[in-house]
Amino acid sequence: MRRGWCVKDSIAFVCVVVTVCSLMVVILSMLRLPEVSRRRNSAIREKFDDDRIGKFGEMMLEMLPPDLAFTVFIPSEKAFQRDLRLQLNRSLAAEQMNDTYAVLSRVLGFSAVPWALYSQTTPFEREVCFDSLSGLELCIWKASDGAMMVNRVRSTRMDIRKGQIVVHIMDGVIMDFEFEQSFQVDDGGEEEEH
Repeated sequence: MRRGWCVKDSIAFVCVVVTVCSLMVVILSMLRLPEVSRRRNSAIREKFDDDRIGKFGEMMLEMLPPDLAFTVFIPSEKAFQRDLRLQLNRSLAAEQMNDTYAVLSRVLGFSAVPWALYSQTTPFEREVCFDSLSGLELCIWKASDGAMMVNRVRSTRMDIRKGQIVVHIMDGVIMDFEFEQSFQVDDGGEEEEH
């Protein structure tokens, strides 16, 4: 009878030790968590304030978490105007802001991959394909002159670092066929305005 009592005590002892250890792990891990700043968005805006990227590029980068590695192929300001018909003075007006964010978020999905890709690691004249955030296949290679090519769109600037994010400025917009068709000239000669 004494033996059964000893077994019950050892089980109770093990349960108490496991519970105490688990509580200690939880408490210690909570004490080591970093403080979260309430001014996170303003810090991101200051961090991405760069003339090389442009206002639309900054808006695209603000949509990404700054502490994760991404590579974004951002269109140049000329490409935004030429291919997407986005103009700073009209597209950033209050009545057009929702449409502008919708277009930029769609372009971001086509032109971002969830890891860092640098021009030095891109092979010369040999394609390497990755899936973008939206699932569009991005085929990337380096031309003989050193410029990166992504789905036949040439880069103008490469390897701009913004925290964990690598930015390449492109001389065009990376997008799928259906989205590209929505910006084509209609038969009547009128263009869609954003």
